[in-house]
Amino acid sequence: MVGAYVAVYSERDVDGERRRFCNLAAFCVLEDYRAHSLRLMRAILAQRGFEFTDFSPSGNVVALNERLGFAVLDTATRLAPNLPRFPRRGLTVTDDPIIVAGALTGQDARVYRDHRDAPAARHIVAIAQEEYAYLIVRKDRRKRLPFFSTPLYVGGSRELLRSAWPQVGSHLLFRHAALATLAERRVLGFVPTLGFDLTAPRAKMLRSRNVRAEAVDYLYSELTLLEW
Repeated sequence: MVGAYVAVYSERDVDGERRRFCNLAAFCVLEDYRAHSLRLMRAILAQRGFEFTDFSPSGNVVALNERLGFAVLDTATRLAPNLPRFPRRGLTVTDDPIIVAGALTGQDARVYRDHRDAPAARHIVAIAQEEYAYLIVRKDRRKRLPFFSTPLYVGGSRELLRSAWPQVGSHLLFRHAALATLAERRVLGFVPTLGFDLTAPRAKMLRSRNVRAEAVDYLYSELTLLEW
């Protein structure tokens, strides 16, 4: 074997339609055979009936993906500090598996069952009265520092998540040792008040004629399966 392209396959309900996804997770070819890299990529993209995603393209892969029909997703990101906050009356923020599982319904419950054992996925709920917000994050490194959280999925009430964000950030700080959150606007649905916008957020890509970019999250991918 001189090269491999590792992919993660899933079936998702998107805008009321069942879609099959192929997430391109890791790409490696021995140096002496790099000239054949494009053949390997074309082979995996030749699979019929799939929507293709690439959430961690690096180096020249972004330009190569664009040549092969991928579009760059909007990854506008604010680096938001996670600051200590007092608890808010009537609001519970927790990562207790029993409480998380008991709060979720419908699609969110299915997502939790599929990802509760995913090594990189961390599950948090904010609960107020009869409403919940569900957040999946991963821990990320920047400049070799492992102190950042990255949201991968939001379920339940985005408005509750927005209003509870100071307490969620405090939870990320104390429970997950995340000093700041790489808050991607398209994923969260809002922008935290504090922080600054990154000038060059990392690229994430989609190749599909059927799926809106706004409907893409980062589940069922290397971002939930691998810590780095």
